[in-house]
Amino acid sequence: MNAECLPPGLYIVATPIGNLGDLSPRAADTLRRAALVLAEDKRVTAKLLKHAGAKTKLANYSDHTSEADRDTIVARLGEEAIALVSDAGTPLISDPGYKLVRAAREAGHSVHTVPGPSAVIAALTLAGLPTDRFLFAGFLPPKDKARRDALTDLAGIRATLVFYESGPRLADTLTAIRDVLGEREAAVIREISKLYEESVTGSVSELADRYENHPPKGEIVIVVGPPPAHTEASEQELDAALKEALERLSPSRAAAEVATALKVPRKRAYARALELAR
Repeated sequence: MNAECLPPGLYIVATPIGNLGDLSPRAADTLRRAALVLAEDKRVTAKLLKHAGAKTKLANYSDHTSEADRDTIVARLGEEAIALVSDAGTPLISDPGYKLVRAAREAGHSVHTVPGPSAVIAALTLAGLPTDRFLFAGFLPPKDKARRDALTDLAGIRATLVFYESGPRLADTLTAIRDVLGEREAAVIREISKLYEESVTGSVSELADRYENHPPKGEIVIVVGPPPAHTEASEQELDAALKEALERLSPSRAAAEVATALKVPRKRAYARALELAR
């Protein structure tokens, strides 16, 4: 084996999301020494290879790559080092690749990561919102009902939420976030590490209004803060709600309705409903 070649295996290589200077020395070295680089768009990656001084062969790899072609790639990993890149950022993060990594592992080949830029992490560092717990949800569905259904599934998660979005859909997405998740702190971050990098913060409503008639250009990340801390209802609030509900419903149904409305444990609501009913 050529001493300049990397050991055989699959190398997951993060690439710049804007500034080419963000390409790490290790990433550049990996791209130069690999036998093959798998890319979403060979035209985009060719520019990166030129910047890195790499003359490595390029091949396409995307979500549309057939299982047979993937098997061919996996078979080569026993003898060659193959690098996987996305057009920008870390492969597999809202980009193709996990099927290839899984197939490589199942075949017993080595898989290595060359970490680097990620728009998700970069946006979290810019937003000024809690980062101790976060969930990346990628792109929301483009159609309104499906988008709102997806947001409903996320409504109870007590963590900062991160989404990718395009300029033309930004205002509609922010409006759906406000309607489904309620008013929260948020940030719209675009063109990360590029010349016109921009971070705009405010309430979801403020951001929706800002972009309603002025869709921005570039690649966009939306960061939405966690739901506000919930203060459990007082005994007086619970009693008032239960008394009203008991005029219409049985104790069990009244307790269920009030527990949902006030976000209190159903056992607590039911026990108090029985006391009031007596």
